[in-house]
Amino acid sequence: MASSSALEFTVRRKLAVLVPPAAPTPRELKRLSDIDDQDGLRFQLPVIHFFRQHDGRDDDPAPVLRGAIAAVLVHYYPFAGRMRELKGRKLAVDCTGEGVLFVEADADVRLDQFDAALGPPFPCLDELLFDVPGSSGILDCPLLLFQVTRLACGGFVMAVRIQHTMADAAGMVQLLGAIAEVARGAPAPTVRPVWGRELLQAPLLNDDVLLPPRFAHREYDDVVDMSGAIAPFEFMVHRSFFIGWREISAIRSHLPSALNREATNFEVITGCLWRCRTAALDPHADEEMRIICTVNIRGKKDTIIPVGYYGNAFASPVAISTAGDLLANPVSYAVELVMKAKREVDVEYILSVAALMAQHGRPHFAVARTYLVSDVTKVGIHDLDFGWGKPVYAGPANGGVVELPGVGSFFIAVRNAMDEEGIAIPVCMPSPTMDKFVNEMGKLMRPALADTFPKM
Repeated sequence: MASSSALEFTVRRKLAVLVPPAAPTPRELKRLSDIDDQDGLRFQLPVIHFFRQHDGRDDDPAPVLRGAIAAVLVHYYPFAGRMRELKGRKLAVDCTGEGVLFVEADADVRLDQFDAALGPPFPCLDELLFDVPGSSGILDCPLLLFQVTRLACGGFVMAVRIQHTMADAAGMVQLLGAIAEVARGAPAPTVRPVWGRELLQAPLLNDDVLLPPRFAHREYDDVVDMSGAIAPFEFMVHRSFFIGWREISAIRSHLPSALNREATNFEVITGCLWRCRTAALDPHADEEMRIICTVNIRGKKDTIIPVGYYGNAFASPVAISTAGDLLANPVSYAVELVMKAKREVDVEYILSVAALMAQHGRPHFAVARTYLVSDVTKVGIHDLDFGWGKPVYAGPANGGVVELPGVGSFFIAVRNAMDEEGIAIPVCMPSPTMDKFVNEMGKLMRPALADTFPKM
């Protein structure tokens, strides 16, 4: 488990500049999908890459990456525009071609001082991803911000902030992959970007009547925080948990054999986290506790999402249980609820979400007594090569949604100090609750049986 470091350093920044597309692009208004513009996605999503010094090159990464971004924006030109809000809180991109923000900086710190491979939390993140004044809103602001920070050791950090309404994790990696290809000398991205947001619009019964939602969608329940469970950010403690094959094997040893064979690693870990977090929060037995997990429909059977689509293409199904039932039952109970919720998602489900959004004002997902997990281990961001080799770390810059501390966690692919592959799970909680959570996790990471299970 890693905790926040006391590392301090100085960053010298050049002025932020706008990088427009390298060639003229169409001027048009492009409406987002009814999945993109829901309230729960109206925030900025930061990711960060740490690169070692590359033996084969000594050129400055900043101008190379700035040039690649300009070239790629010709193909992904909506990112160079600005977000507008239309009637009914509908969001649309005004493709103005104004450009994205780019910051160049130098820091008097070495890569090995970060423990970057272990994942977030990262010290002094606000220095590595400077919040340019006036840039962090949703409407009339740049849709992307890049910062390239050269380090004292010859390595560098590339941090990126993107409006989540424009892309999910897979879409963002597609964009970054295009920049990586061009930075390495390709004339254009290999994958042709597809806008196609009409594919995830609320379905119509006829020309002017929307089909109602087909599912209950209790992930969007209006839940009131009666117990003050959502604590302010300044009272939170940040820890990152490493889950490797040993930890997975230990958790699986607490499951019946049939469930152990059927459940995925994601489902097993998520059920474990949900139960441990509930025990740490110590709610009343009759309080409903929720776990929301993001499920992408790319690659699913009968998907309607084409290759090259970079918008949000996921749903967020919820599993619900009273705290009493969750804690009175073994962890297999939580895992089975997660499996049932997650496997409900298909194309029909996500179109039902779109209908709900269009008919009910694009509501936010439930937050009180809710934990949200998103698995980004397989999106491929850690494999991107911008010309300086693969990164030491690439992925979310923080553990969850900063606007809702303690509500969510990412599953991030990392390697530990022994160079073993695994998953980093950053968690944010008030200090006394974190101590209880660590204790509960420790119980489930001790094998219940003598059996061992295959590696991840």
